[in-house]
Amino acid sequence: MVRHYSITLGPYPRGFHLITDDVFRAVTSWPQQGMLTVYMKHTSAGLCINENADADVRHDFQLYFDRLAPEDLPGIRHQMEGSDDMPAHIKSVLSGAVVTIPVLDGRPALGTWQGIFLCEFRNRATPRTLIISVIE
Repeated sequence: MVRHYSITLGPYPRGFHLITDDVFRAVTSWPQQGMLTVYMKHTSAGLCINENADADVRHDFQLYFDRLAPEDLPGIRHQMEGSDDMPAHIKSVLSGAVVTIPVLDGRPALGTWQGIFLCEFRNRATPRTLIISVIE
């Protein structure tokens, strides 16, 4: 059995935003055993699972991603929505659009220090829609 939920979050400013509670609240019923999948329906933002105890981790991720794909990179052609447009698409490919978490004993089995993050790569983002699927 598969149950799907949809949530819209934000808009958030550029950066890495902890959304674990938002995702878990959207699920109305957890199976004893199964799989949770969260899918980002956008190409200029992403999802990741990482350390959620120290906010410096979010800062450092943004610093690193901005250095990997900076705005105004010479040679970039796709700037339809501004100088952050193509760098946002590149960063989205690096972070990914899907996270999957096992469900064990009726709850998602995240590690002690893990959280789900919405990775916002645009300077002026729109709200982001996520599809949450729970498989029994």
